[in-house]
Amino acid sequence: MSILVTGGAGYIGGHMVLALLDAGEKVVVLDNLSTGFRWAIPPGAVFVEGDVGDRALVAEILAKHGIEAIAHFAAKIVVPESVIDPLAYYLNNAAKARDLIDCAVKAGIKQFIFSSTAAIYGEPSVSPILEDVVPAPINPYGRSKLMVEWMLADADRAYGLSTVVLRYFNVAGADPRGRLGQSSPVATHLIKIAVQAALGHRNGMEVFGTDYPTPDGSCVRDYIQVTDLVAAHLQALAYLRAGGKSITCNCGYGRGLSVLEIVDVVKSVSGVDFPVRIVGRREGDPPSLIADATRVREVLGWHPRHEDVRGMVKQAMDWERRLHNVGSPNGDELSYTHP
Repeated sequence: MSILVTGGAGYIGGHMVLALLDAGEKVVVLDNLSTGFRWAIPPGAVFVEGDVGDRALVAEILAKHGIEAIAHFAAKIVVPESVIDPLAYYLNNAAKARDLIDCAVKAGIKQFIFSSTAAIYGEPSVSPILEDVVPAPINPYGRSKLMVEWMLADADRAYGLSTVVLRYFNVAGADPRGRLGQSSPVATHLIKIAVQAALGHRNGMEVFGTDYPTPDGSCVRDYIQVTDLVAAHLQALAYLRAGGKSITCNCGYGRGLSVLEIVDVVKSVSGVDFPVRIVGRREGDPPSLIADATRVREVLGWHPRHEDVRGMVKQAMDWERRLHNVGSPNGDELSYTHP
């Protein structure tokens, strides 16, 4: 039996593929390479280039490879872009997920792990945030992910599709063994942007708003290291295999760092005092998102190992250097440009 990883050529999905192979699992990757990279897929995984919305292709994969479970990462993830082009987000994140779920149900698959987001909470009045906080997303990205959560809950009730929904907070860092990191040429992750500025790959960086109701006025987020996040997915798979019922879990460390604090950490780790420009707020950015991660620890047995933010920054910096010095980890040429 194999695990289907959609979006497995991307940042988080790619780390999931590595972790599954490390654990001795058989892995099939489905990715349209719109934001992922072919070189990011290890030789041990079966790769199929295609779209999760291609029902005929998905049905063929599920049957041909004896898929036991699906880990669904394929999605658009840029909040400001979702505000500008919401229908693209509803198509890619919600409509195509509906097709994938339908194919899974028709194939008799009973285990599904979904990559969701803290953006579904909107601007919660409590902190840290528990999973039972009523969702109130303030941008199309968060709404598109919440739609999928609703579909999965209904599919469980109607068809017995057991699901673990993992609501990510801010993902950072890279594989500690140096095999993979955040590789998109258009950076949207704060730590990656700050690292690029420190390495001289961009002319400084911008901070979007310092007038939020937070200690220093900049947005506060809960940063989780990517291999720790993926470890929660492996625990989710074990939980479902043991007959666990559908569950939703936050994935974070339960502590917040502001944008300005992250900038200071990157400057400290790199030894570079790069330019920082304060600009206006971006639409769709909540002031603070910090996880209560009790459930993922107690129910799934998750034990993070890489909580030091300086370590995340160093991993991101090492990976960024490798991207620029080599082009790609296997020596293939990358089209890698920066604004």
